[in-house]
Amino acid sequence: MLPKLKPDCLLAKSYQPGHWKGSYSLVGHTADVVNAVTTLVDVLGERLLKQFGLIYDLAYLRNTARLAAYLHDWGKANHHFQGMVRSQILGTSPRRDLNQQQMLRHEIISVFLAWEFREWLQQAEGDFYTALVAAGGHHLKLGGKEGKQNDEFGELKQSGEVEILLYFQHSNFRGLLRYGIKSLEGLPKKLKLSVAPKQNWTVTEIKQKRQAIKEALEEQSIDLVLCAVIKALLIAGDCSASAFPNVDLKTEDGRTLTYKQWIEQEISTTLDQDKLDKVIKQRLGKHILLPFQENLGKITSHVAIVRAGCGTGKTLGAYNWAKTHAIGRKLFFCYPTTGTSTEGFIDYVHGKIEAELFHSRYQVDLEMMKTGEEEELESGAEIAIKLESFRAWGAESVVCTVDTVLGLFQCNRRPLYCFPAIANAAFVFDEIHCYDAKLFGTLLRFLQVVKAPILLMSASILPWQKRAIEEAVGEPIEIIEGPRELEIQPRYRFYLQEVPNWERVEQELAEGGKVLWVCNQVNTAIAVYQEAKRRGLEALLYHSRYRYQDRVNHHRAVVDAFKPNQKKPVIAICTQVAEMSLDLSATLLVSQIADPAGLIQRLGRLNRRYCGHPLDAWFYPDDKEGFPYSAAMLAEGKAMIENFTDDVNQAQLAQWLEAFTPEPTAIEDDLDLVWLDGYWRSYPASLRPASHNITVLLEQDLPTIKTLPTKDILKYTIPVPMNKWKPKEKYKFYPVAPSDIWSYTEEVGAKKQGGKQ
Repeated sequence: MLPKLKPDCLLAKSYQPGHWKGSYSLVGHTADVVNAVTTLVDVLGERLLKQFGLIYDLAYLRNTARLAAYLHDWGKANHHFQGMVRSQILGTSPRRDLNQQQMLRHEIISVFLAWEFREWLQQAEGDFYTALVAAGGHHLKLGGKEGKQNDEFGELKQSGEVEILLYFQHSNFRGLLRYGIKSLEGLPKKLKLSVAPKQNWTVTEIKQKRQAIKEALEEQSIDLVLCAVIKALLIAGDCSASAFPNVDLKTEDGRTLTYKQWIEQEISTTLDQDKLDKVIKQRLGKHILLPFQENLGKITSHVAIVRAGCGTGKTLGAYNWAKTHAIGRKLFFCYPTTGTSTEGFIDYVHGKIEAELFHSRYQVDLEMMKTGEEEELESGAEIAIKLESFRAWGAESVVCTVDTVLGLFQCNRRPLYCFPAIANAAFVFDEIHCYDAKLFGTLLRFLQVVKAPILLMSASILPWQKRAIEEAVGEPIEIIEGPRELEIQPRYRFYLQEVPNWERVEQELAEGGKVLWVCNQVNTAIAVYQEAKRRGLEALLYHSRYRYQDRVNHHRAVVDAFKPNQKKPVIAICTQVAEMSLDLSATLLVSQIADPAGLIQRLGRLNRRYCGHPLDAWFYPDDKEGFPYSAAMLAEGKAMIENFTDDVNQAQLAQWLEAFTPEPTAIEDDLDLVWLDGYWRSYPASLRPASHNITVLLEQDLPTIKTLPTKDILKYTIPVPMNKWKPKEKYKFYPVAPSDIWSYTEEVGAKKQGGKQ
């Protein structure tokens, strides 16, 4: 027997007493999401079709998206969910303990219920099966778990009950059906079904429905790109519509905006020529654009490549390219790493245009907003990601890690929440020579699917990379070469020794120089830093294993110390974070041998602001083969160093890399991109190869962390390697690193006791 609802209303989310109608109700929330998705489609318009190469008319996409939004939360009309949203509100019923699992997630029940009503629903305009798949995956819990495909169409959990009960005969659900008749084109006014749905489903019946729907879906011929776009529209629409009732949306002059007006305003905020001119003018100062930077502005093809060395002005050229290709669009500037995106944001667009900085650790300082789901499964960090993503909707330029864009193809949450901005953008991908095979393969799929203006930038483009890019785009690609006169300047002299040359370092500092020392492991960097301090040297330390805020401080300290107006000698000891994230010019480089691409990136920090003659780069071996570099990688790096006995320029390094880097075998064969290839499956998967690190909180920080709002916890997270230890405790979904294994100071960061990482 169905438990009686008190208040007698089908809820879509938890509520405050006295405020359980409107957007908190299932009908109200469904209408909010349908309206949100509709507004997104209407504002993006034909751009949405062209951006993803879709051949349908806009009405077909619009009707399919509206149908998906209409169906997405039908499954909340079950007694487990209704009990869950009432669990902490006195005087309500049913009330379900939050520790008690629901038998089946509500979005899976949405699919099952829609299947029961399919005779009626299939008569609506749009593609029913695409809408069904999008509805079932809108919480990214379908067909995969923990980043791996499992083909499970809804996980059955131990709920303590043998059946699930449905409220589809409740007056509110009948109201939901009436809303569909009123809102969806083609949906018949009379609901006729051959078989009347049951109000209770046993576990056996659920398994039978699950198998029948899977088999029916596998028989359908569905446009995978259209399906992916509908998924993303629904996730973004549901995310924003869930938050809206708790947000007072106001303009700068104090006017209150309706939700529709807010979407229209945010998505329509794009670049114009005056704003790009401002960026370029402030960066140029009294100089003029170089010929290759001018040529970037003359490119007519939608995809182009610029090949130029470090410090030659690629980024400034990219903003000139944007004057031709990004007017009336947003601009995503994508870097490989967090630090690089931070520098690109500060140096170019901060304070000049409506820009936002996004990477996995950037924290937006906004108040938390309930979406109706966080009580069940979401952490505060997840809600913070949603809030942060809204800022991209209204940004003219987004400076980010490449994950913010390419992560879309693996159903990563941040790019899905940013989808309305991505669907209206032009893209610059920098440092693509640093992409691993998986990331480069994803870039190729992006080029195949996304028809937006795209600029690819790199210090070198290997012949096989150019061929692969041209195959993905389907046409020859123009390469704009950087300034030859800068790239043939003799910048480096190589020295190779078995041990570091501290005497040479002390000599350089005594002469007022600035030394960059790059190590391959964090603990090696800490040991070098401690030796530098023992020798009385002015030393800075920077690596990845700091609390986020401490890492920001160390990053800024290093960059500031190397600025031309800072005359004080200094040595900065870093790990691989120096390869791309530090825009500085050292007068001496000391480095452990690494892979060739990494060594070239490190050399890009030496003599970056060319002094008129070559400067010294001293290399020494890394005896810790295997992590992070294999013996083969280290041998290749050593071979490159030994190949150059005279003065070295950037052009020679690029030529060596192109000549001696082998083409990988079938880089896309093992590439399974969930957003496109998953069809009905929707779950977050990894964009990059599995990391040896996990993100933890330190045990010593817990007393402070427990006093903070959830949104601030991210500032205390640290990536550490999982090696011969396992976390025994978690807090707010983060593993806790015990103090007897991991020590921490703001000066040196996290260090494993007696460890070698």
